[in-house]
Amino acid sequence: MSDHDSGPPLSGLTVVDCSGMISGGFATAQLADFGADVVMVEHPEVGDPLREWPPFDGDTSLKWKSIGRNKRCVTLDLSAEAGREVLLEMVSEADVFFENFRPGTLERWDLDPETLHEHNPELVVVRLSGYGQTGPRSEKPGFGTVAEGLSGWAHANGFPDREPLLPPISLADLMAALFAVQSTMFALYEREVGEDGGSGVGQVVDVSLYEPLFRLFFGDVEAYDALGETRERTGNRHPSAAPRNVYETADGHMTLSASSQRIFENVAEAMDRPDLVADPRFETNDDRVRNAAALDAEIEAWTRERTTEAAIETMEAHDAIVGPVYDMSDVFEDEQYRAREDVVEVDDPALGSIRTANTVPKFSRTPGEVRHAGPDHGQHNAGYFLEDLGLDPERYDELREAGVI
Repeated sequence: MSDHDSGPPLSGLTVVDCSGMISGGFATAQLADFGADVVMVEHPEVGDPLREWPPFDGDTSLKWKSIGRNKRCVTLDLSAEAGREVLLEMVSEADVFFENFRPGTLERWDLDPETLHEHNPELVVVRLSGYGQTGPRSEKPGFGTVAEGLSGWAHANGFPDREPLLPPISLADLMAALFAVQSTMFALYEREVGEDGGSGVGQVVDVSLYEPLFRLFFGDVEAYDALGETRERTGNRHPSAAPRNVYETADGHMTLSASSQRIFENVAEAMDRPDLVADPRFETNDDRVRNAAALDAEIEAWTRERTTEAAIETMEAHDAIVGPVYDMSDVFEDEQYRAREDVVEVDDPALGSIRTANTVPKFSRTPGEVRHAGPDHGQHNAGYFLEDLGLDPERYDELREAGVI
């Protein structure tokens, strides 16, 4: 490490994490991956529900091992007055506070942002919820599945002759997590740097589950406002560019996208079909979008006669943009993933070792690191409360005996 290298980019950032499940958990995992000291608070009796999610290796949830990684885990009953007092001591020394309780819960516990800011004016408070902290739906419970429907995502996803299709991953939660991370960094920049050297004070970041997905539909709001158009399901085709699809091969499937004129011409050249470029149905991108089914039929007639490997090799030789369709076993064997070290192995007390996704993205000088997988429930209680927070041992024992810790 050179003299200019100071560890991961978020070294020195302290995050108190009172969120759970996926949206908050994935957000704070991202921060922890890049060096933030994330202290995750769970209830003394019941841990994060993800600890109970399959798949399991023995009694250990592999989802928890992933989303809990690089964090310190402590337990605290926030609904108890003594627990509230301890949390206020925790946030008084923190940079960021995450929570994803149902709106109104923190207020009921007298842990609202105003109270938190009384103890630490510099605190960035990140609140994740189904519908946000305001509006007629705000007090309703919200999960990602509902957000995926409300955002317009499910309506647009799938094939035109079938029902709306939900994603196979917790997409709304994960997108909310990424928006929460970037918003946290926006707020920290404003506090520390900003105009005229930063304000020096924190603020509240209000992240819903549905709005990040809604924001991804760039151009759609404008299209409805100006033209009265709404997006419909197009399957694997793109509504604005063609060809773009998953194509059957002799032994599987491959992906292909040609969203510029030059790339389409490369595809036609690879197929030895210059007539496709001259065909009035495919002359421009607009023409190709209108006649996407006919164009896909021409391409798939060619791919079906070749293995995936052979079709990709021919296409790539002509600078077309193509690729395979992988499952996780393919990922583990792929040279690109290996070269980028996208999967790393870490030691784990429960599992011996476990391979996990590496940090994303790559940094040239201060990269992130997977230091450990998700800890046990309350694993860091003594070390954090006694050493970091400096609780008196007698008080700590009293809190533990009372079930507050």
